[in-house]
Amino acid sequence: QVQLVESGGGLVQAGESLRLSCAASGRTFSTYVAGWFRQAPGKEREFVAFITREGSSVYYTGSVKGRFTISRDNAKNTVFLQMNSLRSEDTAVYYCAASRYYTNFSRRETYDYWGQGTQVTVSS
Repeated sequence: QVQLVESGGGLVQAGESLRLSCAASGRTFSTYVAGWFRQAPGKEREFVAFITREGSSVYYTGSVKGRFTISRDNAKNTVFLQMNSLRSEDTAVYYCAASRYYTNFSRRETYDYWGQGTQVTVSS
């Protein structure tokens, strides 16, 4: 099956930017829709962003609209999450996920494949 590997996390100050990458191996990303989720300590994993197979449609959770941008480069089997104007509340482990089929892009149960996560820490 497909393996997903996130990278690009790190420690930044509030107001700064970071770009996360999710590289897929085993087959091309064009076969799958993809999403980003995040989980802060003691909190439930939550939906962040979603992108369709060709990148024609994207959706975001309300708290990141206008600040985060999801995109993909299918030729490189990679999906990205550009995060601008980062806030302390954005601190979490970020996970990318993919699925060949979906009914609701914001539900964890929709996704068949998950990466190991990458830590994003935003300090004030």
